Amino acid sequence: MKYLVTGGCGFVGSNLSAEVLRRGEQLYVFDNLSRAGSTQNLAWLRGQGEFEFFHGDVRSRHDIDRAVELVKPDVVFHLAGQVAMTTSVEQPFKDFEINAMGTVSVLEAVRKHCPEAAILYSSTNKVYGDLEDLRYNELETRYECVDYPKGLPETLPLDFSTPYGCSKGAADQYVRDYHRMYGLKTVVFRHSSMYGGGQYPTFDQGWVGWFTMQALRTKEDPNHRFTVAGNGKQVRDLLHAEDVVRLYFSAAERIDTVAGGVYNVGGGVQNAFSIQELLDQLSAELHVDLVPEHLEARRRDQKVFVASNDMIEGAVSWVPRVKPEVGVKTLMGWLSTYRSV
Repeated sequence: MKYLVTGGCGFVGSNLSAEVLRRGEQLYVFDNLSRAGSTQNLAWLRGQGEFEFFHGDVRSRHDIDRAVELVKPDVVFHLAGQVAMTTSVEQPFKDFEINAMGTVSVLEAVRKHCPEAAILYSSTNKVYGDLEDLRYNELETRYECVDYPKGLPETLPLDFSTPYGCSKGAADQYVRDYHRMYGLKTVVFRHSSMYGGGQYPTFDQGWVGWFTMQALRTKEDPNHRFTVAGNGKQVRDLLHAEDVVRLYFSAAERIDTVAGGVYNVGGGVQNAFSIQELLDQLSAELHVDLVPEHLEARRRDQKVFVASNDMIEGAVSWVPRVKPEVGVKTLMGWLSTYRSV
C-alpha cells in the first residue's frame, strides 16, 4: 500500500507517517516545512524508516499534482492546512488559499491520477460556528451544554464563522461533494481538540500542549506568567494522537463503508476538560500554583464542543482509549525533552 500524507511533518501528519513506516508500507510525505517543529518532525521521521519526501506547498497546483501523479497513492491522509483561527483573521487570503484552494487541488489531482484512492480529510468543529444558539449552564470550573449532554452530533447546522471556519468549511464540503459528484472515496473528520507528541504548540493553536508548556515553565520559574483568553471554563473533548492514528487507519481499512461520510470526532464526554480543569490537573501533577492572567474571550469562540462519537464508533468500531490523565503525563515528558528544540 502507498500512503501519501500531506502536511506529513506536522503534528497529526507525523504521527500518521510514523505508523505507515511501522506497518512496513510505502510512505510519501508532502510538506512545505513552514509550521513550527516541522523540520524537527521530518528529522525524527527519517530516523523511523525510509520514505520519499516532497518539499511542496498545497497552494501550488503543480506541486501537489506532480506528487500525486508520481506516487498514485492508495490512501491520502490530507492534513496540510492553516490551523490557527487568529492567523486566519490576520491573513484571510492566505488562509483561504491553503485550506480551501489547497484541498480542491488535492481532490483534483486524485480525481485525475488515482480516482480509486481513499482520501481522509482533517476538518474542524469550527464549521458549526460559535454555537451561541445552544443553552449552557456555567458551573464552577466549566460550561456545560444543556441541549446536548451526550455530545454534539453531525446533524448540527453548518454555520461557518471566522475566516478559518469558512476556509475549512468550504474544504469540508468540497471533500464531501467530490464523493457525491465524482465518486471519490472521501471521508471528513470534524475534529475537536487533539494533543500528543510531535505537536509544537503556539499561543494560538494546540491549547493542551501550550498550557502544559506554560505549566512546565512555571515549575522552573514560579514568577512565570501566562494568559488565558476568557474565563477558562471553555470545554473541549481531548483526543490523544494514538487514538487519532487508530481512527485514520481504521477508516482507511473500511473505506467502502465510510466513503462519503462526515463524522464528528473527539474524546467524547468522558474525556472532556475545560481549560481551568486542565490547569488544575497540571498544578497537581507538578506541585505548582498556576495563576494565569485572563484576557478578553476570543471572538466567535465556542463555550463547549464535545463530539458525539456515535456515528464513527458504529461505522468502524473505534473508541478513544487514552485517558487525558495518562495522555497529559506523556505529553509533559515529551515537552520536557523537545520543547526547547
